[in-house]
Amino acid sequence: MIGTQALIFLMRVWRDRRGQDLIEYALMAGFVAVAAGAIMPGVSSSISLIFSSVASVMSSASTQS
Repeated sequence: MIGTQALIFLMRVWRDRRGQDLIEYALMAGFVAVAAGAIMPGVSSSISLIFSSVASVMSSASTQS
């Protein structure tokens, strides 16, 4: 059985919503991309190209800051 302290901790973590939205959207986008790549193999190369482009843009943006 879960102890009282553990239950209080779990409730506090469950209610804390700071910074959660961005991570959730990124995880959902990644999941959709992986699922689309698994279902439609022809799409996987396009998805890979998109993620590579995003990574390139993020890398160049971080060096310019």
